[in-house]
Amino acid sequence: MKKTMMLTVSAFALWVGSTQAQAAVQCPVKLGATVPLSAPGSVTGGEAMRDAIQIAEADINQAGGLLGCPVQVVVADDEGLPERGRAVMERLITQDRVVAVGGGYHSSVGIANMEVADAAGVPVVYAETWNDDITAKGLRHVFRIAPLSSEVARIFADFAATVPGVKKVVLVAENTDYGLPASEQTKAGLDKSNIASVTFTVDIGTQDFSGIIERIKAEKPDMIIQLLTGEASYNFTQQSAEAGIGPGKLPTTCDQAALESGAFWKNVPDGNLCFVNAVGLPRALYNDKTKAFVKAYTTKTGKSAAESYAMEGYDSIMLLAQAIKDAGSTDGNAIVQSLEKIKYSGVLGDISFPYNSTNPPAAAGKEPKFWHQFPKPAVTMVQYQLAGQLAADAPVVFPPEFKTGTPTWPHQ
Repeated sequence: MKKTMMLTVSAFALWVGSTQAQAAVQCPVKLGATVPLSAPGSVTGGEAMRDAIQIAEADINQAGGLLGCPVQVVVADDEGLPERGRAVMERLITQDRVVAVGGGYHSSVGIANMEVADAAGVPVVYAETWNDDITAKGLRHVFRIAPLSSEVARIFADFAATVPGVKKVVLVAENTDYGLPASEQTKAGLDKSNIASVTFTVDIGTQDFSGIIERIKAEKPDMIIQLLTGEASYNFTQQSAEAGIGPGKLPTTCDQAALESGAFWKNVPDGNLCFVNAVGLPRALYNDKTKAFVKAYTTKTGKSAAESYAMEGYDSIMLLAQAIKDAGSTDGNAIVQSLEKIKYSGVLGDISFPYNSTNPPAAAGKEPKFWHQFPKPAVTMVQYQLAGQLAADAPVVFPPEFKTGTPTWPHQ
């Protein structure tokens, strides 16, 4: 049996230091990206990010590439698994010789591979990993454009407080570095609003929720908040609907994977009235870059809209490209310095990282989690209000500053 040796972070850093000798730019300029393209990861999300990243690669090369070289983005399948995520990060750096990495979907993967990249001096812009610790660790080479889990939890809790008659909420969370802290943070927010809550945890990729659903029914909740990812969310939503506690009966939130309308309605025909958290500018606020990306993405994929994680995947690569161009170098330290000063206008809006080595979070009166963090991503709740509705047509119902429609409450 062939065995693969995984280096410790310190040994890996020494190996990289002894083998890197990049006096000049190597053509093509190679960027990496990790996404889940196999179960138990969110394949729906991974495929969307891959398609978006391919558009970013094409856009960069159409604009002349970087530093006189074409750009090649090497996309690696992390399967949504921490050990696999670490292994593919090592491979991207040691074998593919990427100079920076974008993408990233599951928090557990980011937690597992961020120190590998940092030790190697390779900058990473995480696109969709929410766990606060990814930035709270203060790693020099780690940046993030996804929202903080604690900030999204606040949106969930604040939204629940606006739902009529809600006194008790059930949280269904995956047993991962995303689901566990997200459930704790959401519970804390619900506590502040005097809303009782009960949390049930499941393994990532769970398909059969019948046992959990029976336990949920026994709790008699007024609302269900899902902290699941990808296809597992489809399974839970449809099975809960069939059991009489789905979104048509109880206010229910669904994972972002529901924003892929075709896959959602195919897998969740009884998913109408689901509330879905979305990251990124609401359609009414799309800028020219957002509109151009959405047009390219829908043309490429045949979808009716671009999911938030697709937009994040695109911007993570384009940010790195601008940082390399601004730095005039593919050196990791030079890219980091450029990212700390960057003013980037992308499909998610205007992105910068104001809390950095020259303006540390503590000095600015901010918590450590804001280190190299895009501090103001738009996070909203949209709702499907017609069976088969396209995500692009679903109204934003929360928060008030982005609201484009009124919630439709289910009838118990």
